[in-house]
Amino acid sequence: MKPLLTFVAFLLTSTVFAAKPNIVVFLADDQGWGDLSIHGNTNLKTPHIDSLGKDGIRFTQFFVQPVCSPTRAEFLTGRYHPRGGVTGVSTGGERLNLDEKTLADSLKAAGYATGCFGKWHNGTQYPYHPLGRGFSEYYGFTSGHWGDYFSPPLDHNGKLVTGRGFLADDLTDHAMEFMTKNRESPFFAFVTFNTPHSPMQVPDAYWNRFQNAELKLRHSMKEDLGHTKAALAMCENIDDNVGRVLKKLDELKLADNTIVVYFSDNGPNGWRWNNNMKGRKGTTDDGGVKSPLLVRWPGVTKAGTVTEQVAGAIDLLPTLLEAAKVPHVGTKPLDGKSLLLHWQCEALGPTDRTLVQHWNGRVSARTQQYRLDADGKLFDIVADPQQKTEITKSQPAVAEKLTKELAAWKQDVGLSNKDGRPFTVGYAELPLTQLPARDGLGKGNVKRSANAPNCSYFTNWTSTEDRITWDIEVHTAGNYTAEILYTCAKENLGSTVELALGESKWTAKVVEAHDPALRGKENDRVTRVGESYVKEFRPLKLGSTKLNAGRGVLTLRATEIPGKQVLDVRGVLLSLEK
Repeated sequence: MKPLLTFVAFLLTSTVFAAKPNIVVFLADDQGWGDLSIHGNTNLKTPHIDSLGKDGIRFTQFFVQPVCSPTRAEFLTGRYHPRGGVTGVSTGGERLNLDEKTLADSLKAAGYATGCFGKWHNGTQYPYHPLGRGFSEYYGFTSGHWGDYFSPPLDHNGKLVTGRGFLADDLTDHAMEFMTKNRESPFFAFVTFNTPHSPMQVPDAYWNRFQNAELKLRHSMKEDLGHTKAALAMCENIDDNVGRVLKKLDELKLADNTIVVYFSDNGPNGWRWNNNMKGRKGTTDDGGVKSPLLVRWPGVTKAGTVTEQVAGAIDLLPTLLEAAKVPHVGTKPLDGKSLLLHWQCEALGPTDRTLVQHWNGRVSARTQQYRLDADGKLFDIVADPQQKTEITKSQPAVAEKLTKELAAWKQDVGLSNKDGRPFTVGYAELPLTQLPARDGLGKGNVKRSANAPNCSYFTNWTSTEDRITWDIEVHTAGNYTAEILYTCAKENLGSTVELALGESKWTAKVVEAHDPALRGKENDRVTRVGESYVKEFRPLKLGSTKLNAGRGVLTLRATEIPGKQVLDVRGVLLSLEK
C-alpha cells in the first residue's frame, strides 16, 4: 500500500499540470551508457548531464535500438521502427513512413512551437523532412552522418546554408535562439547532437584534456585508445552544451516549467568502458542498446530518484504527451507505455514487461530480469549483467516464453530489409528537393567516394555509358529548375551533361573549373573508417523544364567527354517554380 499512499499524497499536494510545460529533449549520437560520470565512468566529467539525474530521475534499465535511425523513429512515434518502414540507415531505408504521426505533430497541433536542431536521420526529401513531420523550425543535417564537423554545409528550413564553427556548438546556439524566441508560448526543442559519432572531431580545448591522459577504466585489448579519448572529449563538449541550454532556461526563467530529457540512440561506437556489458553499437545485447535516460521536471520528479523500471525509446512519446496533457493525433496503436507515474512517484516499483531490440535480422528480448539474445540464449541480467552465463537449460520455461514472444513480434511488425519507396519531389510546402548521392545509384565506372553512402559523393564518371540515377516520384506537375552540385578540374572542362526524367530533359556544358581540396582529415583526431572526406561543391545550373506528376528514374549522363572525367557529383537539386 505504501506506493499507492505516496502517490495519493503526491496528487493532493502537487501543482503539476498547472501550465503546459516546455519540453527539451537531448539525443546524443553513439554515446554509450557508460560515457557519463553519473554512471561511474571516472575517465571523464559530465556534471551538467549528471545534474539532470541528480535533480530529477535516473532510469537504470532504459533501452533503445542498436543503431541510429530506428531509435529516432521509435522516439518520434512511440512505435517499433519496422512498423514505420525504417529498414536501414541510408539510401532511403532510414525514412519514416508518411502515415506515421510524430510527437512533434501532436505538440504542434496543441499550440507548441516545435524545433529540431541537429541530426535527423529519418528522411531528407519533403514530406519526410522534419518540416513535414511536425517541426516548424529545422537546422542541421538529415543524413546519418556528416564528413566534417567544422562549419559544414547544413539544412536550415529546407535551404542550404553553411554552419558556424563546431557543429555541436552551432546546433546548441540555434536551439537557444529558438527557446528565446518562443519563451512566451510552450515549446518543444529537440536537440539531436551528431557526436560522439565519427568522424572523431572535437575542438582543441577538449582534445587537449584527453590526448595524453591516462584512462583508468578500460574495456579490453580490443580498445582503440585514441578513438576512446576522442569520444570522451566529444562527450565533455556535449556536456558543456547541455549546460549552456540549462543556463539559458534559468536566464529565461523557464526552468521550473520545463521537462528536460537526455538519452542516446544506441550503444558506444567503439570498445570502451561500458560497465563490462556485452556488445556495442550494432548489437542487440545490453551493451549495444542500453542508454542513459535522465529526466528533470522541477516539482514533479523528485531529486535523486532512481528507478529500475525497464523502459524504452517507444515510451517517451506517450509519457511526454500525457505530461503535457496533449492528445496523440495519430490513429495507430502505440507500442510504448507512459512512464509518467514513475516520474511522479519515487516509491513506485518496477512492473515486468518485454521490450524488443532488432537490427539486421537479429532480434533480442529484454524483460525486467532476463535477456533472450539474438541466438536464442537466455541470460539473467540481474544476476549476470555482463551476459557471461547462459541459463537456457536451467530456465526452459522462461526461454520458451520469450522465444514465442519474439516469434509473435516478428509476425506482428512485419520485418523487411527491402525498401521500394521512391524519393519524393515537388511539394509546394518545400519547393527545393535535395537528391544527394547517398540516395542515388552509380552505374558503369561511377563509384562512391567511400563505402558508407551517407556523406559520399560520386566520382570516376569517365564514360558516356556511365549513369547516375535516382528513383523519384514527382508530386506536383510544373516547371522545375535543376542544379548539379559538382567539382571539376580545369583539364576536364568541356563535358556536356544531360539530366532526364522520361521525355523531360535538362542539358548543360561544363565550362567553369571548380576543384577544391578535400577537407576533414585536418580535423580528425584519429583515422576515420568509412566516412568520406568532403569538399565544397558548386551548383551547375541546368535551367528549367516541365515535369509531369508521377514516378520515374531521374538519370544523369554525359553525351560528350573531352577529358578523363566528367564531374564529381554531390547531388542534384530540383526546385518547383512558383
